Amino acid sequence: MENTTDGDERRLTAVVHAAFFLLLCSSFVRYLSRDQDGARAGWGVALFAAFGVLYVLGHFLAPPPRAGTAPTTRHLTWLASVSAVWVTLLALAPSATWCAMPLLFAGLYALPPRIAVPLAAVLTTLVVVSEVRVAGGPLNPNMVVAPVAVAAVATAVFVHLQRQATRQRALIDDLVQTRRELAATERRAGVLAERQRLSTEIHDTLAQGLSSQQMLLQAAERVWETDPDAAGAHIRKAAGITSRSLAEARRFVHDLAPADLAEHSLPTALSALAERESGPGLTVAFRLDGDPHRLPEQVEAALLRIAQGALANVREHAAATRAALTLTCLDDQISLDVADNGRGFDATAAPTGADRTRGHGLPAMRIRARQSGGTLTVESTPGEGTVVSAAIPLTVQEAVS
Repeated sequence: MENTTDGDERRLTAVVHAAFFLLLCSSFVRYLSRDQDGARAGWGVALFAAFGVLYVLGHFLAPPPRAGTAPTTRHLTWLASVSAVWVTLLALAPSATWCAMPLLFAGLYALPPRIAVPLAAVLTTLVVVSEVRVAGGPLNPNMVVAPVAVAAVATAVFVHLQRQATRQRALIDDLVQTRRELAATERRAGVLAERQRLSTEIHDTLAQGLSSQQMLLQAAERVWETDPDAAGAHIRKAAGITSRSLAEARRFVHDLAPADLAEHSLPTALSALAERESGPGLTVAFRLDGDPHRLPEQVEAALLRIAQGALANVREHAAATRAALTLTCLDDQISLDVADNGRGFDATAAPTGADRTRGHGLPAMRIRARQSGGTLTVESTPGEGTVVSAAIPLTVQEAVS
């Protein structure tokens, strides 16, 4: 749109320049043929030449401002100079009357309406006076009415265009500002979403691994003197978790995909997870119902992370002895259920106290399910265990791919 506007302005400027020189040449020919006074003919020719040269120089040395912007001091100086030369020329050569039209255009184009309108009135008055002064015979009303009418129409049109250009520039500025604010908002939203994603990844990988290592090392410290074999088993298991956490960290840095899914399918990864989480005091079983489809990597990663987060909650908070992972594959949906026989909790109550600082697991799981287009529900009753269910719908393309 800006290129189109610039092209229109260039064409309009070219037409005005052509009209000026056409009127200037016509006025000069009329002056030489009818209006010249022998005593002052040289002054008239010099003023015509100065008028034309000054007009040309103004185009290069003092160009008019863009529509809707304030005129420069240089342009105002040029406008005053060329107007003064025209008034002087008009006194010697009434033939130069209609050269006022380009000046009228320059004044209306460059000046604010409060100045341009009075200037147009002054130029129009000088044109009428000059026409009446050289008229022979009875006064022709058109000599008075025509210049006023033409100037009034030109003034009204240019003032309207100037105000419209000002409003258009204001709208464009508002649009640009709105786009900048929208871009900034989108960037902030992207940063927040990425921050949430990274915090969820860290919670489901490194934080859980460190928590498990801490529990195992504390258990080893408690039985270090009384049962060295059990302490050694705890330390070896902590070392295994350290190795897996290191693999997760490297995968996390590389592409944020779960390390267990790099070379295995989702059922295999869930079965390995259940085996790893099983140990003294907690038995985790895995069950597969249905024929697993080939799923998008995002869905597989989300379900695996949800299973990891749910089992981390079971291990840290539920005091359960048994837990079960169940992956159910249907034609239009895949679901994962994590059930335990632990102490349970009131799922409708808001977390308080220490639970508030450690309650990142369930919100993270809900976010993962929602990002994959699914839902996550939690059913729990104090003393009766907990069931976490994630259900993700599958489109036909996902089921076939």
